[in-house]
Amino acid sequence: MTAEVILLDFWPSMFGMRVRVALAEKGIEYEFREEDLRNKSPLLLEMNPVHKKIPVLIHNGKPVCESLVAVQYIDETWKDKAPLLPSDPYGKAQARFWADFIDKKPYELGKKFLWEKQGEEVEAAKKEFIDCLKLLEGELGNKPYFGGEIFGYLDIALITFYSWFYAYETFGNFSIEAECPKLIEWCKRCMEKETVSKSLPDQRKVHDVVTEYRKVLGVQ
Repeated sequence: MTAEVILLDFWPSMFGMRVRVALAEKGIEYEFREEDLRNKSPLLLEMNPVHKKIPVLIHNGKPVCESLVAVQYIDETWKDKAPLLPSDPYGKAQARFWADFIDKKPYELGKKFLWEKQGEEVEAAKKEFIDCLKLLEGELGNKPYFGGEIFGYLDIALITFYSWFYAYETFGNFSIEAECPKLIEWCKRCMEKETVSKSLPDQRKVHDVVTEYRKVLGVQ
C-alpha cells in the first residue's frame, strides 16, 4: 500500500521548507497544499487544532505538527535512505540542541528587526542576531556540514533561513557574508544539493513578500 503524504504549507515559510527538504532527501512523493494564512483551510484547523499553524505533515491521515518534529518523524519513518539525525545519542542531542537554539534565538531576533520599527531594541536585536550566526559558524567549524561529511538534521534546520537572508540584510542594513563568511560558504555548499535548491524559494521573492507585509504593519 502506497503511503499518502500531504504537506500543508505556505511557500515562503522557512519552517515548511525544512519539511520539503527532508522529504526530498528521502525521495518521498507528496501532495503540496498551499495555505492562505489569512483564511486557513478547515483541514489545517482540523489537523493542527492546538497552534493552527503550518507546516503540517499528514501521513496516512495522521498529522505531525511543528517542523523539527516533522523532520525527525520523516527520518524515523523512512529509514532506508539518507539518514538525517546522527546515529549516536550524543550526536542526536547536540543536533537537537542547536536546532532548538535556532528557533529560540536567531529566528525570534530576526522577527524583531523585520517587523518592528527602528529603535534601540531593534538595533540590539540586529547585533545579537549576528552574534547568534557567529556562534553557529563556530559550531560548524571547518566541517563541510554540521554533522560532518553528511548533510543532515541541523543543516536542514538552518539552511532554510538562507531564503530570508536577503530580506534580513536589506532591512537590517548589514552583510551576513561580511560577518560570517564560512557560514555563507556552507549555505552555497548546501544549495548545490538539488534537494535543497529545489525546495527553497528565491531570496528576492521572499524579500518582496516581506516588503509587502512591512507595509501592512506600517514598518516602512
